Amino acid sequence: MNAISNPNSNRFLSLDMFRGLTICLMIVVNTPGTGAHFYDYLTHANWFGFTLADLVFPSFLFAMGNAMSFSMGKMKETTANVFWKKVIKRSVIIFLLGYLMYWFPFFRQGMDGAWELKPFAETRIMGVLQRIALCYFVTAIIFYYLSEKAAIILSVILLLGYWAILYLFGQPEAELEMATNAVTRFDLFVLGEGHIYKRDSIPFDPEGILSTLPSIVNVVGGFIAGSFIQRIGKSFEGIAKLLIVGFLLMALARWWDLVLPISKKLWTGSFVLYTVGIDLSIMAILIYFIELKQKHFGVEFTTVFGKNPLFIYLFSELFFITLRLIPVNSKMDAFEWVSERIFQRIFPGSFGAFVTAIVFMLVCWSLGWWLNKKRIYIKI
Repeated sequence: MNAISNPNSNRFLSLDMFRGLTICLMIVVNTPGTGAHFYDYLTHANWFGFTLADLVFPSFLFAMGNAMSFSMGKMKETTANVFWKKVIKRSVIIFLLGYLMYWFPFFRQGMDGAWELKPFAETRIMGVLQRIALCYFVTAIIFYYLSEKAAIILSVILLLGYWAILYLFGQPEAELEMATNAVTRFDLFVLGEGHIYKRDSIPFDPEGILSTLPSIVNVVGGFIAGSFIQRIGKSFEGIAKLLIVGFLLMALARWWDLVLPISKKLWTGSFVLYTVGIDLSIMAILIYFIELKQKHFGVEFTTVFGKNPLFIYLFSELFFITLRLIPVNSKMDAFEWVSERIFQRIFPGSFGAFVTAIVFMLVCWSLGWWLNKKRIYIKI
């Protein structure tokens, strides 16, 4: 992780806003206030279905692919040794940061009151940053060695192959159930129950090993969109083509949903096509208003997140974990106390939980604003 004095000036302002909106929404979704039910559309679908919250992570992967398309030209000019060294180094750093984030705060108080090191056997291995690292690694290799046409063919193979894996290796007649699908079975076999996510109804990792395969396609989609935008994106023709392809992908996803339901937790192929289609449409709209019409309302606010996305996301997670570890009284931690003793009393119900998340997001934004003011851009 290193600080540089200038961001990549070659990127579109609309890309920074798209990525900033993604981080902004990601923080809000991840930190709902306590004491009341959070809005359903800001909560992930239980299994099948789709909510606004489900769009966040695939949109970040899409934005990452989009940004990669701007840097791949220089990467292709380097030797294979330099390329592999850079890609492996960045992938390992991001993966380790994700792992350390789940291991944080590294120590816990035992039954006898003594402090002890949190055991490795109980630390989640996969996760959001880990998936980002793996997707970055594979996508970089794809576009270093293959053409965009070959990447599209490979994406089709990944989506159809993953569909086949779900039905070939899931429990018969229960291939898509949480406890018996191929993703769960593979993660339990390879990682063991101690190393996977345990905050669902049963031990199940929504960022598991197998489900990382289709998520690569979200990055590939973002990369190809970025390449297209660089060629003719700042034109009405380019915007129209982005909207048309986005609509076709969403329509195809809805058709596929009839036989392979849209599911963020399983990261089904229909989910991939649906989210890529939505992201293409959002990107087209942003390019139209920001790049063509020069409408910059809200741009300055959101691009603060877009200039240090991974760092701000990591800070938000660690800050949230820290607040949940600080006891205020016998029943509440610091986050719960602020949410229930302050915001729930002013704004009772779901709106109070939403306000808590917004305020938390603004605290994270203030860090991003300070970094941007000091022209510090932290590349992970």
